[in-house]
Amino acid sequence: MTARHESKGIVACHNAPMRLDDRFDDLVASLGGFYRTWYVFTGLELGFFDALREAGTVGLTAGELAAKAGTEPGMTSRWAWGAHAFALVESVDGRIRVPGDVATILLDADRAEFLGGQFQFAAVGSLDFDLLPEVFRTGKTVLSRPDRYRVAIERLTVQDIAVFFQEVLGAFPQLVADLRPGAKAIDVHSGGGRWLIAMARRFPGLVLTGVEFEPDSVDRARANVAAAGHADRITIEQGSMLSVGHVAEADLVYFQYALHQLPDPIGTLRSAWAAVRPGGWLVALDWYLPTDPDELRTPHGELIAGVQLDEAVQGTRLVTASEALGWFAMAGLPNPELVDLPSGAAAIVLHLD
Repeated sequence: MTARHESKGIVACHNAPMRLDDRFDDLVASLGGFYRTWYVFTGLELGFFDALREAGTVGLTAGELAAKAGTEPGMTSRWAWGAHAFALVESVDGRIRVPGDVATILLDADRAEFLGGQFQFAAVGSLDFDLLPEVFRTGKTVLSRPDRYRVAIERLTVQDIAVFFQEVLGAFPQLVADLRPGAKAIDVHSGGGRWLIAMARRFPGLVLTGVEFEPDSVDRARANVAAAGHADRITIEQGSMLSVGHVAEADLVYFQYALHQLPDPIGTLRSAWAAVRPGGWLVALDWYLPTDPDELRTPHGELIAGVQLDEAVQGTRLVTASEALGWFAMAGLPNPELVDLPSGAAAIVLHLD
């Protein structure tokens, strides 16, 4: 969801009011961030950043960039000008380069610092934000989002996959050892199946099942799995979140940014826990609401607040870690372990001895 962050406030002192000029600068920066998001989104969608990274330190002229991306030269030049203004690219003597750190953060989906999906989701998700005044006025939410939104969610959760591999598995070496050939993993509310595909690549011989209840997501996941060449190891099932099935079969049952979006997280947890075999694991990875007022005034807190707007549109909401732990207790599960991760995400982990 977000990159690594420091738990320091963005405002120098929370107890003293800001001067008008400082507050003005603060809000202008936020407005600039909105426009910067669209420069990033456009550069990602059109392949500008990919082409510039490939060109390396030599860079490209605007005309060369347009030719590689198949875009109109004059408009491409205008994009490069704006991207330079926002320090997304460097322009020297008519040649455009992307700094290495920018390319890493926007393009390297296998790193926990990856933010490319976050920018794409922010742009696409905000296309529905015209509904927000009515949602806040009436409390009536949007029950269905367009396909472009679901595609953006898949891009967003690519970062979550990197967090799982680098931070969750790093914290639980026994879980890695248990994901041996022939072991079984179940992804509940599996969406487009991206975590399942990544797991199939990382753990040869692992048997994988995705349980999804939205028909369009089932179809998209099956298509993604087939395109990745893993249809022999990954099965996508359309089922009920309250009936995960596969009782006592799974070495790992996994929720990725999913529990808080379910209509009955308690019932789903109960069903998912029943699928874990002795020696198996249940892991829920999510991004929780900060409870420390100082934590709200951080880059991480700002992005969580932005995501909360999107959740409001569709009638879901982010929760605190304490609330999520309460679901485990109300489901009658043993006390889990809450693991705060360096990225700002957290994992709730249960091991069935």
